[in-house]
Amino acid sequence: MSVKRLHAFGDDALGEYDGVALAAMVRSGVASAAELADAATARAGLVAELGAVAHTPPPHARPTGATAGRLAGVPTFLKDNTDIAGMPSNHGSEAFSGRVAKKNGRYTEQFVASGMTVLGKSQMPEFGFNASTEFMTGAPTRNPWNTDHSVGASSGGAASLVAAGVVPLAHANDGGGSIRIPAACAGLVGLKPSRGRHLDGETARIMPVNIVSEGVVSRTVRDTAAFVAAMEDHWSNPKLPRVGLVEGPSDRKLRIGLVLESVNGVAIDAQTRTAVEETATLLEKLGHRVEASPLPVDARFADDFALYWAMLAKLASATGSITFGRPFDKGKLDGLTVGLKQHFVRNAHHMPGALRRLRGVQSTYAASMQGYDAVLSPVLAHVTPELGHLAPTQSFEDLMRRLLDYVTFTPLHNVAGSPGISVPAGLAAEGVPIGVHLSGQHGGEATLLELAYALEAERPFPRIS
Repeated sequence: MSVKRLHAFGDDALGEYDGVALAAMVRSGVASAAELADAATARAGLVAELGAVAHTPPPHARPTGATAGRLAGVPTFLKDNTDIAGMPSNHGSEAFSGRVAKKNGRYTEQFVASGMTVLGKSQMPEFGFNASTEFMTGAPTRNPWNTDHSVGASSGGAASLVAAGVVPLAHANDGGGSIRIPAACAGLVGLKPSRGRHLDGETARIMPVNIVSEGVVSRTVRDTAAFVAAMEDHWSNPKLPRVGLVEGPSDRKLRIGLVLESVNGVAIDAQTRTAVEETATLLEKLGHRVEASPLPVDARFADDFALYWAMLAKLASATGSITFGRPFDKGKLDGLTVGLKQHFVRNAHHMPGALRRLRGVQSTYAASMQGYDAVLSPVLAHVTPELGHLAPTQSFEDLMRRLLDYVTFTPLHNVAGSPGISVPAGLAAEGVPIGVHLSGQHGGEATLLELAYALEAERPFPRIS
């Protein structure tokens, strides 16, 4: 099978270093923030074919030379649904052109407190609704491991940039799997934090059920751990236990649940199932107890989440002119957004019951986790597909069926508010990575990071270079 890889790793200031190493170089004077920013900008140009960058500011506006924060001087990208002063936010949509933000968004203030240098905005599908970063007319965002394949979504641009070596870590957010899905597709670490772990963005604060968490995708566990600690340096939720800086595996022996059945009964493909089973065996080798555990929700959860998803599409369409500014051309919304909107209109009378059930998932999930320190499962039901399989240009019915057969594990943790992490677990025959998922108790990010460190040490993550 022919595999078309594309990356930008080379002998420049960035090398193959992760963010923690680069920040140390900046602190010691071995490298400067400006040198790292220039190297990352050059690398982005080398892999422009990936279609991962949504926007870059004029050169004179590029911030460089940050001196504060755990990750000061490390180059990065912000996802294109999060405002930063001087750049537009287009939310991946072809229906409007985003206005240049006059100030940083609420969450952006926390993100930039890490000291990272934001070089631009990363690409995403329209409003983050799709699980592949593809568009009606524009070029898709490609997977560096195999450019014929999807890199996932909605943080697809971020994952493509990090996997290709442009930057060591990049901002991502997750409303149904949008950190963990692209991390799995691109061979990265992707932690979705607990609800309330970070400062919520403007949209998350007004949701009937807040399903959005902020984070990063990275190539190493220690970069994700350092980022979590950097966020706590700026603000820490007093209602959650602090994570602190997790620096390696723990000696604790844990009880870990194992889930291999999807909520809607979709079968997991053989390669994904093998990756999860081999991870379970490895965890047992490390002294943990792994046992089959039931799902805390039934098939109705998938229908309820799909209706909630559709409600968000209806709101985005109905309020577009107000939220994003004129001109907002509804005729240019993609097929998924339009189909979801119509699905909501047809089924709006079911929304009160769906909301009631979704709001009850947090307590149901917490009860199911009693006695478990973590739960192991797939991230996705099958290996990331070729581009076109999830394109918004196809019929809504076909696309929705394919999405529901693919994204069957991650939405639970958005509704429950629990943390989840995607960790690389090898390569599929198609040359693309496979990820496995670990979820935990609310506030249990430290345990997930410790387990991720252990898996990274025992089974080093694949390297594209």
